Amino acid sequence: MANFWQRISALFDAAENSSPTEPAVHEMIKRDADELRQYDHWKKTLARRRLFDWLTDQYALFQTDRPTDRAISFLETPSSKGFVIHFSETHYSREEIGHFFHYLKERIQQLNYRTQISDRRIYSRENWVETQERHYLKPRTRQQRLDGPPGRGELDQKFGNVTVELELRDDRPWNLRLRATTYQDALYNTPESFRALMVAIAGTPD
Repeated sequence: MANFWQRISALFDAAENSSPTEPAVHEMIKRDADELRQYDHWKKTLARRRLFDWLTDQYALFQTDRPTDRAISFLETPSSKGFVIHFSETHYSREEIGHFFHYLKERIQQLNYRTQISDRRIYSRENWVETQERHYLKPRTRQQRLDGPPGRGELDQKFGNVTVELELRDDRPWNLRLRATTYQDALYNTPESFRALMVAIAGTPD
């Protein structure tokens, strides 16, 4: 644990030398054996289930134009759909939020997605040190069957490209964003709905 905090301190010191656009630190995300053990335990807890139940309930409210919790907002445009959880408005621990961040990636991978990149960038802002952790995932694009529906592109884009981002301020969770961005190119077929993605990631794990 001492080594962990020494590393965090060093990252914060480095961030003081960054600019608003150029991070002082840019590194790939790696988890040690202890973190992975804690993560595996968290996946079996009621805390994981409660968080996903809340997310599912909030999305149902959004779909029916009813007010949602102030701790969550939803994005819906023709090409991008997603949500942002304002964890600064909740009482979840840093560890729980980190597990949730990685679990979203794991669930999306199970939908025939591959991880393009998992990285961390640290910036110096005027009043805090900002850490941006990101998982960027892409579908394993494959051709449609030759006897597939007419008028659709040949490439299956599934839900589009999916980005999961966790923002921390002075190492305290601020918000977590998930966004699915679809292709508008004629080469690609019609994407699956964001609702289907929400059902898939929040459903019962295998």
